[in-house]
Amino acid sequence: MATPSAPRPESPHPEAQHTEARLEAQRTEARLEAQRTEARLAPERTEAQTTEVSTVSTAFLRQLDDERESAMRTASHPGSAFDGADAALHDRLEELVEADRPEMLDLMLDLAEHPEVAFEEHRSARAIVDVLAAHGIEAQLGVHGLDTAIRAEISGISGTRPAESGAAGADAAGAKSAGLGADASGVGVGAEASGAGVGVDAAGAGVGDDVPTLAILSEYDALPVVGHGCGHNVIAVMGLGAFLALAALAKADPSAVPGRVVFLGTPAEEGHTGKEYMARKGAFDGLDAAVMAHPYGYDLADQVWLGRRTLTVKFHGHTAHASAQPFMGRNALDAASLMYQGIGLMRQQTPPSDRIHAVIREGGDRASVVPDYAKLDLYVRSQRPETLKDLSSRVEDVARGAALMAGVGVSVNWDQHPPSLPVRTNEALTGSWVQAQRRRGRDPLPFGVVSPILAASTDFGNVSYRIPGIHPVIRIAPPEVALHTREFATWAVSEDARAAASDGAYGLAATVLDALHDPQLATAMAAEFEEAGGAIDVPSFFG
Repeated sequence: MATPSAPRPESPHPEAQHTEARLEAQRTEARLEAQRTEARLAPERTEAQTTEVSTVSTAFLRQLDDERESAMRTASHPGSAFDGADAALHDRLEELVEADRPEMLDLMLDLAEHPEVAFEEHRSARAIVDVLAAHGIEAQLGVHGLDTAIRAEISGISGTRPAESGAAGADAAGAKSAGLGADASGVGVGAEASGAGVGVDAAGAGVGDDVPTLAILSEYDALPVVGHGCGHNVIAVMGLGAFLALAALAKADPSAVPGRVVFLGTPAEEGHTGKEYMARKGAFDGLDAAVMAHPYGYDLADQVWLGRRTLTVKFHGHTAHASAQPFMGRNALDAASLMYQGIGLMRQQTPPSDRIHAVIREGGDRASVVPDYAKLDLYVRSQRPETLKDLSSRVEDVARGAALMAGVGVSVNWDQHPPSLPVRTNEALTGSWVQAQRRRGRDPLPFGVVSPILAASTDFGNVSYRIPGIHPVIRIAPPEVALHTREFATWAVSEDARAAASDGAYGLAATVLDALHDPQLATAMAAEFEEAGGAIDVPSFFG
């Protein structure tokens, strides 16, 4: 049977058609206006939401501040138990630091105005070398495997290291390198073909290989975007100013500097381990100790610096249509997510000093496709070399477990750049730094007054596990101003930073001078280093 046709609707009245058209136009305009209003309000709503989400409680920081303020009322560093150099020499050293103050401040401000990131510090390094040349000191630029590394040396009168000071600078095998500054091939660094220049005392006589030898370090790399938000422009002139003052002291009186002092410009600390690259090319061979100082929000004789390793994990799965055939895929993003969550859970069972940071860098392009590739970048930090090794192993287990759960492959790549170790502070040398800072009107707090929770990393740790070293911090900003910020970069050119540049330069020079003049201090410095475990073979430590 045929199905009857549906009745045709009657044609609307022309006036009704016009009315409906007008109403539809009004509705359309209303929708468009609503969309325009929504577009106008969206930034405000986003702003309001962002402001609300970004609000973070400061209660814990206030608690740490209260604990620090309470400890500061009674805390005092014992200072140095050793005589060090004569007071008259320290007087002269201070005068020499102050004489170079204007030049050092000009350089400090110049570096701040022209920040250069890791491995690209060509202008900064050249500026430092030019200052050394202006003081009659020949320096090498592009040494120990890095284009922007610097080395210069000065010596006072020749002499022999006290026998009891040992060979603190011995390598992991216990053998002292033949010849200060020898590169990996054993060729001397910095000496001219005639043998003159580096390693010659102020009177022109050759300095023996067995004299006490200490290094002063400078950093001068900056951060992307925020410039010298870690204050490396201040570090640069503290080290350089200290070296120039000792050079002038030795020139006026060779007996005032009974040993050799090495200046090392060390690039690429931010996000990298420039000092480790230099160490593997002989930069620290034959040295008895190394000193440097870092700007901060406090004056601290010692503070926790964590060791750090970097890790890249890549998961490899199988792609598939996420709706039609998801069962044919193996989701690499699932593995990345599992690893990220696994690390978060693992943090509950790690020591309070351990740190793990991770980001998922890649994890697919379209929601409708099962991702066959995902990538994470991680930082792993801990307070001791041994605990850093343990934490590294646990993180790697999480990566492999996540791959197993998601049914994907995994590749684990450690240390695109060499790892950095924690800082092992030499207390014998630290005492001299404290005494020098008190002479300048500062009073560095002992270890533990500022919470060790507030800890970062530095490649100076790798130096401190090869030879004795110190890495104190000096106040240039209020405590609430964090490192690696634009605010700290502003403070790095402040009056406080200018005062710290001179105080730090004197402190480093005075510490070196004390160690050169006081055999008992040199002996204690070396003995303390050996008792703490001696040198670590950094390149092979993590296997």
